[in-house]
Formats: sequence, structure tokens, C-alpha cells
Amino acid sequence: MHREFEWIESVVPDMVNVLNRRISILQGILQDQPVGRRSLASRLDLSERVLRTETDFMKEQGLVAATKSGMQLTENGRITVVSLTDFLQQELGLRTKERQLNSIFQVERCLVVPGDSDLDQAVSRSMGASVNQLLQALLPPGKNVLAVMGGTTMATVARSLSSELAHERDLMFVPARGGIGERVDVQANNICAQMAQQTNGQHRALYVPEHVSEKTYQPLLREPAVQEVVSLIKQSNAVIHSIGEAIPMAQRRSMPQVTIDELLKDDAVGEAFGYFFNAEGQIVRKLSRIGLQLEDLASMKCVVAVAGGASKGQAIAAYMKIAPRQTYLVTDEGAANVILKGSV
Repeated sequence: MHREFEWIESVVPDMVNVLNRRISILQGILQDQPVGRRSLASRLDLSERVLRTETDFMKEQGLVAATKSGMQLTENGRITVVSLTDFLQQELGLRTKERQLNSIFQVERCLVVPGDSDLDQAVSRSMGASVNQLLQALLPPGKNVLAVMGGTTMATVARSLSSELAHERDLMFVPARGGIGERVDVQANNICAQMAQQTNGQHRALYVPEHVSEKTYQPLLREPAVQEVVSLIKQSNAVIHSIGEAIPMAQRRSMPQVTIDELLKDDAVGEAFGYFFNAEGQIVRKLSRIGLQLEDLASMKCVVAVAGGASKGQAIAAYMKIAPRQTYLVTDEGAANVILKGSV
């Protein structure tokens, strides 16, 4: 909901001032009811004329009642002020965390949804909905090629996209990199197919192994079917990806134990695009895979990184140190709290 609140604020900036003033008045009445207009005006640092205008409006709305002893809230007024106070506290808290993350990472924008996706799957769906809204605002009309990574978070994002995204747009989803080796439902090929189905778009598959030797890599690049998809990947104007924890990602890919031990020795904390990095954002290992490389992101017009949960906080903070400037980070409070705590 807080994206809609922010958009309303940008169109009607005085709305927030009016809302805050009226909430303050309702809170003041709730605290001291019954209360006289003069004493309340003095405590809220408002003129009696302004307070009279506002309270007359609230009486018409059935929020405030006038008695001989002073003003007091109706039952509807009490419910309204309590509910709106909770809402605004959450909204303002999220906005503050977004500004703090923006200040730390210096990227295009950081968006924070309420909750912790480690504890509640609904939070992941909220992040997916935010990605859908973000793409709706960022993607230009006409042809768009979106390079997409795999993973459980991306699978949730795929289910959150809507057909409205295709309005005046020709959408093509392509896997950002080869990825046969993971569970079928979280492979980039399958996620591209889901995104295309959700948005009435198109998709292409890239059937190449998760990581291959240099000897195998070059012949694969000469295959016409592979060349076609790789060419589309290079033409993409947007990329959507997640950020993973280093060791769980290595285990999910069934990497040899000796490699996992080396990652532990190198203090690897995160992974994205087949690159493993430590807390300082230094790359400690790279998987040779066909498709989008980390350095290719620099030329992308739109980069959307989606990751949440307290467990991923350190990985997100590490990756964002090497993320391109045009990155939009979509995360949750669980991860944001860990990141902000670590930055103190």
C-alpha cells in the first residue's frame, strides 16, 4: 500500500500536511477529552480559527462530538484515529528505512515492504507486487526484452506480474544465464515462461548447463539456438534478479564440498549472476556460464534486484556494494533492519 500513498503524495503534496494536522487534532482530543478548543489550540500550536475549521469538518464527518464539557471523539472517531495512527507510523517508518538504504547504497532507489519474508510467505508476494508496479512505471512503450534470473524469489515475482504490464508493450522474457541444474520450477527458463504467461508476453529458453568447462563453453556459443537467445539477452533493456546467500546457493547447485570449503575460507556471504562475493563486495569466485555477465549490467537501462528476509541481509548489503548505479532494490523490513543495524 505504501507505494500508492507515495504516489498520491507526489500528486497532492498538501494532502499529507492536511492528514497529519487532522490526525494530530484527533489524537489531542483522544488524549484529553473532553477538551476545550482554546486549550487544544494552544497545545497543538494552532490558531483557534484553523482548529475551528478542522473540528467543524470532523463533526460533519461524525468523528468529533461537542459537549458542554468540551470536544470528544465519537466511537467512529476513536477507531479512525487509532487505525490511521498505526498506518502512518508504519508508512513513515518504511519511508525512513528506504531513505537510509538509499543513502548507504547510492543506487537509483530502494523500496521496502513491511514484514520479513523469512517468517511470512505473504511478504514475498508483496515484494513481487512491488516489482510489478515498478516495471509498470519504468518500462517504456513498445518492445521490451527482460533478462530474468532463476530462484525461489524470482518464482514468486513471476506469479505477481499482471497482464496490465503488457499494455502498449511487446514483452519478451529471456533467461539471463544458462541454468540447467537447479530444480525445474526455479530455473530461469521456467520462470521466463511463467512471466510470459502472466503478462501475455513471449519467452525464449536457453538450454545450457549451469556451469561448463572452457572447452565446452566455446562450442556451445556457436550453436545457432544458443546464439539466438544470447543475442536477445545482449539486447535486453531490463534485468530482474535476486541475491542469494553464498553457501546455501552453492549447496543448492550441488557444488563439490571442496569448493564450498573454499567459499567458507574466502568468507563468501552472497551470490548473484554466478558470482560469489564477501562482505566487502569483493568477488571471490565466478561460475563460467553462458549469458549475462555482471559487467553487462552497467549498460542496462533498468536493473531490478529483489531479495528479502533477515537471513539475506548480509548478502544484500555485500552485493549492493558492487551493484550498478541504476539498480532498484526491492526488499523487506527483515533484511532492511539487518542491513541498517550493520551500518551503524
